[in-house]
Amino acid sequence: MKKKYQVMLVLALFLLGASSFVQTFNLAKSIARGKEVYTANCQNCHMVDGKGLTGAFPPLAKSEYLAKPAGELIAYVLKGQTGEIKVNGTVYNAVMPALDYLTDEQIADIYNYVRNSWGNKSAVAITPVMVAKKRTELTN
Repeated sequence: MKKKYQVMLVLALFLLGASSFVQTFNLAKSIARGKEVYTANCQNCHMVDGKGLTGAFPPLAKSEYLAKPAGELIAYVLKGQTGEIKVNGTVYNAVMPALDYLTDEQIADIYNYVRNSWGNKSAVAITPVMVAKKRTELTN
């Protein structure tokens, strides 16, 4: 009987130790990092205020386009975007180059920033794991 309790104690300690390595996703930190990555990679077209340029580059500010499923949004950054799209009632037909050189974390951070700035609000985070999964899907 004593051996059974020892095994249970060892197992409990193992599980406790293993759980200390699990890290939770911090949306606030992701948003802060996302502002820096956005400034370096997206701001030239979508502007500092996220309003874009009417007829040329679509707005991210108060954009219903950002309500699309996360996988679809992630694909736009990984593959780029060509052809007509309609954002907030205006048609755009510019080319957005692929930004697949960005890391999974950077892409997640950009989306968490833009989806929580300029009148946008999303409590649902896009995580690096989600980006990695979509990147794998697109390359297979």
